[in-house]
Parts: sequence; C-alpha cells; structure tokens
Amino acid sequence: MDDLVVIGAGPYGLSIAAHAAAAGLDVRLLGRPMASWRDHMPDGMYLKSEPWSSNLSAPDGRHTLADFCATRGIVAEHGTPLPIGTFSAYGMWFARQAAPEVEEVTVLEVTPQGDGFRVRTAEGPPLLARAVALAVGVMPFVHRPEALRDLPPSHYSHSSGHRDLSRFEGREVAVLGAGQAALETAALLAEQGARPCLVARRSRLNWNTLPQPLERPPLRALRDPHSGLGTGWRSWVWSELPWAVRRLPAPTRERIAATALGPAGAWWLRDRFERRVPVMLGHRLHRAVAVGERTRLGLTTRAGESVVLDTAHVIAATGFVPELARLELLDAGLRAALETVGESGAPELGPGFESSWPGLFFAGLLTAPSFGPSMRFVHGAGFTAGRLVRGVRKRLGARGPRPGAPGVARPDRAASPGDVPGVPPEHPKTYLR
Repeated sequence: MDDLVVIGAGPYGLSIAAHAAAAGLDVRLLGRPMASWRDHMPDGMYLKSEPWSSNLSAPDGRHTLADFCATRGIVAEHGTPLPIGTFSAYGMWFARQAAPEVEEVTVLEVTPQGDGFRVRTAEGPPLLARAVALAVGVMPFVHRPEALRDLPPSHYSHSSGHRDLSRFEGREVAVLGAGQAALETAALLAEQGARPCLVARRSRLNWNTLPQPLERPPLRALRDPHSGLGTGWRSWVWSELPWAVRRLPAPTRERIAATALGPAGAWWLRDRFERRVPVMLGHRLHRAVAVGERTRLGLTTRAGESVVLDTAHVIAATGFVPELARLELLDAGLRAALETVGESGAPELGPGFESSWPGLFFAGLLTAPSFGPSMRFVHGAGFTAGRLVRGVRKRLGARGPRPGAPGVARPDRAASPGDVPGVPPEHPKTYLR
C-alpha cells in the first residue's frame, strides 16, 4: 500500500509529488503531465501571469521557470509574455528533474477501502493508498451554458476543446465570454482567418494595465506592492495570505472565490483584439437552435430587446465551475459525505488541504473557496504543495508507521487479488509504472 497517490500531473500535482518524494513518502503520481496546457490550449496562446510568479514548486526552491529558460536561451522577464508552449515544456522538464516518475494512466474511480483508498485505473489492477491527493486541474469542471446543451456537438464547443483554431478559417464564430480565454481565443481566430464575434453579458470589457517595473521607489512600492497575482494590496493578500483567507467565515470565502480577480484581458492582448474583433456587449444568451449546418443564437439586451445572431459555430469561453458533483471519478457516496464550503459545492478543507474524509486531500481549483483565488493560478502551487504534504505526514503519523518504515515489514507493492474487491485471481500482482 502506497503512502500517497497523487492524481493529476499538472503544476499542482507535480509540485505535490516533488515535495512528497523529498519528504520520504512512498508516492505515486498518476496522469498525463501538463495535460491541460499541452492538450487544451490553442497554439499561439501566451501565459497571462508574469514568469517570476509562474514557478512550479520544489522543496529546495530549485527548478524554476527562469532556470529552465536560462538553459535554453529563452527570455523570461517581467513584462514580457511567455508562450504557453514554453511553459508546457517547462512543466515537462520539471517532471523529469524534480518529481517522481509520472505514470500516464487514466484514473476511473477513487473509493474508500479500510483505512485508505482504492484507486482504479483503465490500464491495470487497482492501487491501494493510505492517502490520496486530487490535483485534477480544471477539465472536470468545464462549464457550458445551459442554452447550448441541446445543440449537436458539431455546432458548439468549449474554449478548452481546441489545440488548433485554423480549422475555422473563413468561418463565422461566436465566442461567448469576457475573460482572457474568450478574448485571446477571439483574437487568435481573427489572426488565423476566421470571422469571430465576441458576445458577452458584461456591458464593458476589463483590461489589465501595463505591469509596473519591479524596481520602484520605496513609497510607490509600498503603496502598490507586487505579488504573484498582480499589483495592489488586495492582490497581495490573495497571493501571500491564503492561510488567512481560510480563517474567514464560509460565506465570505464563497464570495471572494466567486468575485475576486474577475474576468479581464491581458494588457498585451488589447490592441490585437480591438483591431480585429467586433463585440456585442450587454447581450445575454437565452436560446440556441441548429438550423442546418448553422447555429442561431437568441440574445437579449439589457434593455430587454431580442437579437438574433446567426453563426457557423459557437465557442463557449465560459470558464469552469469547481463543484464536487462534477468530479465523477470520486465515489458518489464519498462525494456526498464530504463537508462543503457553504453552498459552493467545493470541499471544506483543513489547514493541510485535507477534506472532512480522513486521508483525502484536494489541490487546485476546488480549493479556491477554502483558500482564496490564488488557488486558481499556478502561483498557488507553491503554497499548496508544502502544506498539503505536511498534512499527509500528519495524517499518516496518526495511523502509525507506514509499511517500509524502520522495524516494519514491507509487503509487495501490489495487493493480492483477494485483498482488492473486483480483481479476479488471474490479474498479475504488479502495478503499471
């Protein structure tokens, strides 16, 4: 039985596994490395955050994005946007340098078993773990507007469903949303020969301002401090004090997670977008109908007027909703038993990222209603990894010494067929590596 199984190999999963291995835990890391970045973001996108605030976390502080870029002659400096492809390559490099071996398996189900968990994969016999950390990223939480759900799949998609936007060349595309994903997707569509139109409920678009220099007069730096989530004291609190956010009342944390650092476009995107993309602001989608190969959208203005938009395709850049109900790989009974943060549908977590079910830990987007908006960004991995691993060690210590500890006989890594319900005797007694 393993001490810890980490499910998900994005920035959070890789960072947690690196800290766990350094702490001497018997850890397994499952998933496709940097999958969201490699598989679900179009070519041509850039990292919105500053390079210095986009590091994965190793316990010794090494293996930073700057370290990776320096070895390849890549510029990674404040105020210069970095291609998503470079960041993906950095994550893959970090996985090789700092994390235990990543097992590229598909996790189907996590269920309680005894004092631990049974992790079932598509590729082999189940794994048994004393603790599980779910760092599954954002893809389980994709949000699609209700009005689109009856359309044929060929008529609409989510912005996370595209690696290559060139297939829309010459076609009209309605992009729904007002955040960075919507604005950058629309700009890329225009630059690749499509005819996009942005449709948003908001009456105006928000744009981030040009970042202030890192070196500034002391008074100016004090008045408007830098942080991993931007400048200003509010961003500094979200970035640097997630532990303090967790101590706030649940309704306050819910409100912060839902409203802080709302939709806005990067400063470097504004000119590219405004020169080429028409917008329909203050329009709410209420109906979508397939008419032959085209899609007809029924929109309502703030004044209550009805507007019809006819288009070839709809891309919903409508974000992600962090709700346990969407996390289908987690046993339904276990999901239902977890305490949640108010009405948010996200798990209530202790200071070490442990849920109300002993030994079950969470990281990333699902933890924002507990620890604040920093958990929606790569920057939050640094705070999460060390604390979560300390939480795991505390939990395992409460259960007694782990197999393989001094004076404890260590069983084979694979469970015997009779030990794992549902595994027939003919299964081999090994796990995929």
